[in-house]
Order: sequence, then C-alpha cells, then structure tokens
Amino acid sequence: MNDDGLTIWLTGLSGAGKSTIATLLASRLIERGAAVEILDGDEVRTNLSAGLGFSKEDRDTNIRRIGYVANLLTRNGVHVIVAAISPYRAVREEVREKIGRFLEVYVECPIDVLADRDVKGLYRKALAGQLDHFTGVSDPYEAPQRPDVRVNSSAETVEESVAKVLIAIDDLGQPDLATGTDG
Repeated sequence: MNDDGLTIWLTGLSGAGKSTIATLLASRLIERGAAVEILDGDEVRTNLSAGLGFSKEDRDTNIRRIGYVANLLTRNGVHVIVAAISPYRAVREEVREKIGRFLEVYVECPIDVLADRDVKGLYRKALAGQLDHFTGVSDPYEAPQRPDVRVNSSAETVEESVAKVLIAIDDLGQPDLATGTDG
C-alpha cells in the first residue's frame, strides 16, 4: 500500500470554479506522475447519492459518502480531487480527520459575480426567493475559517489558482512526483 495519496478538497459555492480548477489540477498532477481521481459533487450525487435531497442531513450524508470514497483512494496512493460545495464546516472537518492526508481549498467568489456567471439563472431565482434550498442564498454555506489554500476565482485565473494548490502540495512534503525525490 502506498501512503503518499492525498485528498485535495475544493469547497465553495455553486459556479465558483471548483470543477474547472479540479480538471486543470488533475492534469498537472498526472504530468508529475500521480495517480489521480476527481470526485465531482454533481457526478457523485447522480451516481452514488441518487435519491438524496437537499436537507442538511442529506447534504451531510452526501459529503460523508464522498469522504469515504476519497479515503479509500487516498490510503491507496491516489491523489483525490474533490469538487463539492460541501456547505457545512463540521462535516468537512469530520471527513478531514478520517482521511488524514487532506488539503482544504476554499474556492471563493462573491455572490454578485456568481450571479453574473450563472447561465441558468439559478442565483437570480434564489435571490428573488423563487428557489428553495440554494446554498449561499436560501441555505447556509459555512466558509472555511482556516483553509489550507484560499483561491479567489473572481480575481485570479484558473492557472494562478492551480499554482497555489500545487505550492501547498509541495509544502506538505509530498514527494516530487516527477523525480521521485522529496520536494
């Protein structure tokens, strides 16, 4: 068993750029020779958590399921990139403690920017009170108090955000995946 796996947990509001960052980050890690899996919140909800609603309990169950899969992969040497809103701080902390090798990345973006980006108009509907259980508007989002990495998708490029995450990975003492030496 290879214990050099790592879970990189991207949390933030809908549309903040978690999946976009996850995709580029995965390609950079693969270039370094890492085994990588992306657990995208929307895909997991469709395939692993089908039938769950958007109550606090169902959201917590969904995050625990993602965390369980991330833990299995991480302990077997895989770099797991989770891109999920994961709105509640306590459940993120619970998952972090179970996984161990964990990097929390807060993908920050102001609501007004998210509303401008939103091609489906979900933020406008939620802000107008026409959409229930919308995280960050009609349901809470508890931003990380001390994330390992903070990126701001309204102020930096995807490449800049990914570079910050890669620096944090290197700072963990993660072996240099390109050369197999300590980085």
